[in-house]
Amino acid sequence: IIDLILYFQEANIMEELVHFLFEAGHLKNVDRSGWWLFGNKNPESVAEHSFRCTILGYILAKLENVDASKVIMMCLFHDVHETRTNDLHKVVQKYINQDEAGDKATQDQLEPLKDPIGKEISDTLGELTDQESKESVVAKDADILECAMQAREYQVQGYEAAVDWLDRADDRLKCESSKKLLAILKHSDPGEWWKKLKDRK
Repeated sequence: IIDLILYFQEANIMEELVHFLFEAGHLKNVDRSGWWLFGNKNPESVAEHSFRCTILGYILAKLENVDASKVIMMCLFHDVHETRTNDLHKVVQKYINQDEAGDKATQDQLEPLKDPIGKEISDTLGELTDQESKESVVAKDADILECAMQAREYQVQGYEAAVDWLDRADDRLKCESSKKLLAILKHSDPGEWWKKLKDRK
């Protein structure tokens, strides 16, 4: 660890790491734009999505018996490029190649970080894109399932059109654990956890 710190100091990487951390923090200011389509003017941020996606990734990794640390890393970094591209909903993606733009943004973000940090993040995201490993499939399911959970929350808040996101998740999930969780959350009250606590004597 000491050698790694010295390497970064000598290579002037520490300043680049600070820049990257500030940029990652900008995800708190990037809205998840798909929800605008049904009139939600204040949707959650990409950072908020990534937070629960990462928790879901850990849980799904345990349920599916795959490398949890790798899944967590995929979930944590999967949308970092959106600091530069913004979140592009499906209608926009009919006209703009999101994958190409995202890959270019990620490459530009990580190049200043050098090895081993930049390379490890890049390799992990490449594995996620390829969708060949079990971990990448689980991480993708976590992304889809988090969106479905958010859709259910918005549906309960009165945005009935959010059901479209729930229905689309059915055909996209691949893991058995993900499908079981989706079947339950579709009919769950998102506020049940606090209502139970409130009713306790």
